[in-house]
Amino acid sequence: MTIDPEPFRERAAAALLAARDRTRLLTSCIEDPDLVAQHSPLMSPLVWDLTHIGNQEEQWLLRTVGGRDALRPDIDSVYDAFEHPRAERPALPLLPPTEARDYVAEVRGRVLDVLERAELHGGPLLSAGFAFGMIAQHEQQHDETMLITHQLRKGPPVLTAPEPPPAPTGPLPSEVLVPGGPFLMGTSAEPWALDNERPAHRRTVSSFFLDTTPVSNGAYQRFIEDGGYDDPRWWAPEGWAQVGEHRLRAPLFWRLEGRQWLRRRFGVTEPVPPDEPVLHVSWYEADAYARWAGRRLPTEAEWEKAARHDPASGRDRRYPWGDADPSPEHANLGQRHLRPAPVGSYPDGASPLGVHQLIGDVWEWTASDFLPYPGFAAFPYREYSEVFFGSAHKVLRGGSFAVDPVACRGTFRNWDLPVRRQIFAGFRTARDAGPAAEDLI
Repeated sequence: MTIDPEPFRERAAAALLAARDRTRLLTSCIEDPDLVAQHSPLMSPLVWDLTHIGNQEEQWLLRTVGGRDALRPDIDSVYDAFEHPRAERPALPLLPPTEARDYVAEVRGRVLDVLERAELHGGPLLSAGFAFGMIAQHEQQHDETMLITHQLRKGPPVLTAPEPPPAPTGPLPSEVLVPGGPFLMGTSAEPWALDNERPAHRRTVSSFFLDTTPVSNGAYQRFIEDGGYDDPRWWAPEGWAQVGEHRLRAPLFWRLEGRQWLRRRFGVTEPVPPDEPVLHVSWYEADAYARWAGRRLPTEAEWEKAARHDPASGRDRRYPWGDADPSPEHANLGQRHLRPAPVGSYPDGASPLGVHQLIGDVWEWTASDFLPYPGFAAFPYREYSEVFFGSAHKVLRGGSFAVDPVACRGTFRNWDLPVRRQIFAGFRTARDAGPAAEDLI
């Protein structure tokens, strides 16, 4: 069957332009000294991210896809993320802001010309515009990284966004029973899916209960007030060591003033909203909370079954709500609100079983290590996924308010070190369903 390439050409152009609009906003809202400064050793200077975005676009879309001569081969090494750790990047000979802006603009102009002329078939890199989609996702991922840098940056606020809509009134059940059985995990059909999402394969999970919503700030505060950070019973040994070494008492950016918890969010200090999903917690903190609550973190397979499987039809959907691309009614994505929505929001985006906010708001830590699927093949380069496989990294699912829909799917896999707290990560908990629960199915 022949696939019409034109819808993918239009989709690729729209995705590239949307990513650039976000990049431009994140790099134009501050003065040049803040662009070249390193606001945390965990993060790159924003001007490094900006030029890295353009350099990746040049290497893949101009040189590899378009067959064009290199514009700036002299900077390839400087902007190689694997050659230079983030802490070292300020000392590199980085392009200054004006030159960086000119470079990425020139690359983009030539890329749009390549896209207009490209034949979007004839190999996996061009099929359905994959290479263009990969680069749009790459830029949006760096836009989320740059937003993290903005959160770490000290100084007055420079970013604004409207508040998310309120959650519908009325109570929700605290948990949902997810029936056990097989389902199709991953994808072999999503045209812009990345290598670690592939191939689709059968998985079977036992029945389990899953939180209806992500864990809220109010619920997490009860863990703190019950001495959660003082009791080693709840912590993995490595996590307990982190508590002691860094004197952890609460999520990152929280502080206690009198009897009130406050947080800093993009330069604004405000009371911690009890009804928002908890944010900026490490995997160790999520795991400790789950143990304290008599529960556990869901496995990656459990999370995906809850997010994609419809028990009534037996189908595995692209998203919890179905196969349609995300809309503002489905999920909090795309840096539209710059904060999570209250728990219980977006009922139109709930799964067939009634699980809310599986997509958007906060990345959700899972219990699983980041490992390849059976039949995995690195494509188009092994450094995207393969070099991170193993027990050192934990899987996150679902996407945050900071991620764009182009880089967020029911099959999309994120990963990070279990100590990381600066990322926009929260969690929900699960528990095993005993034999009596089978009578409820």
